[in-house]
Order: sequence, then C-alpha cells, then structure tokens
Amino acid sequence: MKIAITGKGGVGKTTLAAVLSHLYAVEGKTVIAVDADPDANLAAAFGLNKEQTKDLRPIAEMGQLIEERTGARPGSMGGVFKLNPRVDDIPQACSIKIGGIRLLVMGKSREAASGCYCPENVFLKRLLKHLITERDDVVIVDMEAGIEHLTRGTAEGVDAFIVVVEPGKRSIQTALAVRDMARTLGVANVFVVASKVRNSADVEFIKGLIEGMNYVGAIGFNPDVVEADIKGTPPYENAPEAVRDIKLIKDAIEASIKASGGGHTE
Repeated sequence: MKIAITGKGGVGKTTLAAVLSHLYAVEGKTVIAVDADPDANLAAAFGLNKEQTKDLRPIAEMGQLIEERTGARPGSMGGVFKLNPRVDDIPQACSIKIGGIRLLVMGKSREAASGCYCPENVFLKRLLKHLITERDDVVIVDMEAGIEHLTRGTAEGVDAFIVVVEPGKRSIQTALAVRDMARTLGVANVFVVASKVRNSADVEFIKGLIEGMNYVGAIGFNPDVVEADIKGTPPYENAPEAVRDIKLIKDAIEASIKASGGGHTE
C-alpha cells in the first residue's frame, strides 16, 4: 500500500498517519513513514522526543548529500545537474527505526512552492517517486495541505490519497481544492476521512459537501488524543478509541481498493 495523507493544518492528519503506520507494522509489514509536511511533527506523533530525533535531519537540509547526488549546490538556480539522482539508499541511511517503522523527514526546499528545478526540489521529488513507485514497503506520506511534492508519475502510483477534514467550511474548501489538484495528476482513489467529529450531524455535514470523493469513516473528537499530544506520547498506545476508528478506516480503504481492482492489499 502506498498512502498519501493531506488536509489543512490541525485536522488530525498526522495522528492518522502515525496510527496507520503502527497498524501496518503490527501486521508484519515493513513501513516507511514519510513526513513531507514542512511543519514536521510526525516524530512527535510516534512519541519521540528531541533527544531521540537529534540525528534525524530533514533531507532537504542535507546540502552535501544533495550536491554529491545531483552535481549542483542546493540553492543554485539554472545550470546543469542530474534530474534522476540515486536515492535508493536514502530510506535506510537517513531514517530512524521505530519497531517495524522507518521514519523519514523530507523537509522542503526554499523554492519548492515555485515548482522550480533547483537541486533540492528535484532530489525530494525523485526520492518520493522512488518510495511510491519502486519499493515493496508500505509507504505512508504525511503531506501539507496540498500535493506540491507529487508529480504525475508519482501520483499515479498512490493507492489511496486521503484528505482529512474536520467539520467546518474552511476545511471542506481545502479538501475540494486538493481533490481538483489530485484529479489533474491522475490520482485514482481520493478518500475523505472526517476528523474530530462530535456526532452524526458533523458526519452528515461533511458527507454533504465532498462531491467526487469517497467517504471512508470518521475519527471522533477524542480527549485522549489531545492528552497524548500534551504528554508527548503516541496516540497508538494512549488513545484506544481513535485507534479503533482508524482501524475501521483502514479496512474500508482496503476494501474499496480491492473492489475496484487496484492497490497492493494482498
């Protein structure tokens, strides 16, 4: 399974990414969890503190590595450099291990938003394409509220593109914008997960506004998740109701993909 998760800040996508990673790991799968959000906090959702992650540098900040692989200094514009640098050793060399999960932090090049061909941006996109289209691992990508890291070739390899929304029109507007961008890149399966819902009315509100996306479940508003964030402990171990909700979402996504004849759920 290759899963990309997006949504506006604060909706709970990082919690979803972390718990899904654990759920696949306990099945015996090798999981690569990728923090591709510039506001990187996936490590915290795994319960890791600063001491435990002191050696985990964002890939985009590894200037010497990027220059060695692309042939150009990060931050440089124009010139000649490799558009297809070697990245197959990066998941092993530049990650930290949490049980059966490897955590990799992408970071963001200063020029990524402009879509420029600067060396670090090309390197990040090449790495993400490798993870999604060239590996047999379960890959779960926690993205920012958009799909800037994805190219068409990479997006077409994603089995499940999940947009996390909370009750509220701004969150829905973000979801619809992401849906439209995903369509332009050929993403086959766009799923919606409702987060922080308080009751059935919240769920119906979200369902009524997500035309063209597949609703696959809800994560209830849960004080245990908030408490885990405050204490710096993983929701997977400290928010059992949220874990049950996410397990149902995982099952629904896999069933939908299997029914459509896609994915790698075997």
